[in-house]
Amino acid sequence: MTRMEEEFPGSNDLRSRETLLASGGRRAAGGVEDAARGIGAGAAVLAFDVGGTDIKSAIFDADGTALGLRRTPTPPLGDDPAAALIEELARLSEELRAQHPLVVPAALGFVVPGIVDADAGIGVFASNLGWRDAPLRDLAAERLKLPIAFDHDVRSASWAEHRLGGARAHDDVVVLIIGTGIAGAILVGGEPYTAGGYAGEIGHSPIADGPECACGARGCLEAIASAGAIARRYAAETGTVPDGARDVIARAAAGDAVAARIWDDALDALTMSLAQLTAMFAPQAIVIGGGLSRAGGALFDELRARLAARLSFHRMPELLPAELEGDAGLLGAALRARELA
Repeated sequence: MTRMEEEFPGSNDLRSRETLLASGGRRAAGGVEDAARGIGAGAAVLAFDVGGTDIKSAIFDADGTALGLRRTPTPPLGDDPAAALIEELARLSEELRAQHPLVVPAALGFVVPGIVDADAGIGVFASNLGWRDAPLRDLAAERLKLPIAFDHDVRSASWAEHRLGGARAHDDVVVLIIGTGIAGAILVGGEPYTAGGYAGEIGHSPIADGPECACGARGCLEAIASAGAIARRYAAETGTVPDGARDVIARAAAGDAVAARIWDDALDALTMSLAQLTAMFAPQAIVIGGGLSRAGGALFDELRARLAARLSFHRMPELLPAELEGDAGLLGAALRARELA
């Protein structure tokens, strides 16, 4: 899985994002901050959300407030990407601790993209960061001299949604993040189902004999129904480059036949995937986040109607919007570190 870029971006103002995290990161579906919720009192921890483009970092104090929240470019990692990443986390940790000397972290949590075996502490594979079978948790523990919580970025974000966001009322949940690509996570009995890091590759589940996916297979859900795929397919068929998936959806609503067909294909593919997940896991809820989730009723109302029509005896899951937006991975890293502490 790769980091999900958002097709419907919100504010990039770091001061507003620091305010959001200080309140626990929760937003209602309409985007209104709920300052009453936080990650709760507990040990102070360091948290990092590592991506191919940037690294989000913060130190959380005993009240659960995120201090020093920042987004810094991921540096070139060179020939030994795992070691280089750990050195960068050490540098950022030292800066955060120097800026907030009264906050003494008891543990550190960090999350990364790719295939991640969190139980073993191994970064199995990350195409955009360059490692294979890297013992990231052990390397971090040796260098940083703290207990280390290590996980996958989307799985960590899903855990935060379960604890603080849209999935908090349910224990059997699928979280689906739809942006430039599609990533997911499965929680059973309130705990992530990981299968050594290979579970949750929902974006690469085969839906039809459709277009070729970046992974090399054909007909993956991501190649049909991600925000990136919707925009690419419209540009390829019309020669007009849309302003993202939301532009294609708007064109469909305005009567553009090509846009309507592409959007209909995406909805059908998502419905098929949700029906398969419902038949296999019977989740109480399916929480959808990422840029495409901001399409609102054009997405959720259609999916509810199409999924209900496709299912028979199955339990219809609630379809809910994610609430934590782009900071869910960082919040999840902090929560996992709190568990260690």
